[in-house]
Amino acid sequence: MNTSAPLSVPGPARLVLPATSANLGPGFDAAALAMTLYLTVDAAPSETMSITATGRDAGLCGQRDGNLIIETYESVLTANGKPITPLRIEVENEIPLGMGCGSSAAAILSGVALAAHFGGLGWSSDDVLREACLREGHPDNAAACWMGGLAVSAMEDVDGKTEVHAISLKPKVDWRLLVVLPKNPLATKEARGLLPEKYSRADAVFNVQRIGLLTAAFADGSGDLLKVAMQDRIHQPYRSDACPLLPKLLPLAGLAGVLGVALSGAGPSVLLVLSREAKLDEVEALIAAQTADFEGIETLVCGMERRPASCELDTL
Repeated sequence: MNTSAPLSVPGPARLVLPATSANLGPGFDAAALAMTLYLTVDAAPSETMSITATGRDAGLCGQRDGNLIIETYESVLTANGKPITPLRIEVENEIPLGMGCGSSAAAILSGVALAAHFGGLGWSSDDVLREACLREGHPDNAAACWMGGLAVSAMEDVDGKTEVHAISLKPKVDWRLLVVLPKNPLATKEARGLLPEKYSRADAVFNVQRIGLLTAAFADGSGDLLKVAMQDRIHQPYRSDACPLLPKLLPLAGLAGVLGVALSGAGPSVLLVLSREAKLDEVEALIAAQTADFEGIETLVCGMERRPASCELDTL
């Protein structure tokens, strides 16, 4: 989407939005990485509102009631005094739901972008991102999903209006990513409820040092720094009981080409960043050994998505 031009009058639309892994250890609510797993949404005006889905979790993605894409679409239009244009929506999903891979951010961005387009709101790309961040309550996943790459972001109140400041860094090295998923999901609200209200100065300094190091390591391609740069004291220690894969897999950092390990978003999945020389079978063998007492473990291999979300918006 052209950030300098508003979205156009209604016509068929196709959106392709990547999965994201937020926090990356120390970057709580501030950093996230786009991954090469996607939510693809095709939408066109119709007589009635409908949604069909294929791919991962197709049954949930294709439910009309409680569908986050449709709910967001209708809510944005209503809030801006626009009539709701019924759509025929077709979804192809590769993003695990409830696993800390940014599925809600992708769905919310889809709903906002469709509302801006079919409602003729005249919104820019930045406006779409801002609205999605407000609805998410934090900017990390939405910024990475919308902008691609490693997104570092912040929200600021300016004269009673929330502004989103975000920048996307394009990682210098194409590190491979491996997402390890447990059998059961974890709600983000539940994961946030595990965190304390206050932190010590030592823990705050610990994270400030590492988020600076993390950002520089991705920008410079210094994989040897990730073992330290992806350490955290703000959220991971408090979520370990609810995300038992994390303490099992953290010790793999520095072994067999595993550059760094962190909880993916709020969990329960765990993200491993692998060097280009890492042998996948060796890494998976280590994971299997560490998780021998777990049932239903799944691993997804993907890469880093440098490109922003794709928005093909036709005009009629």
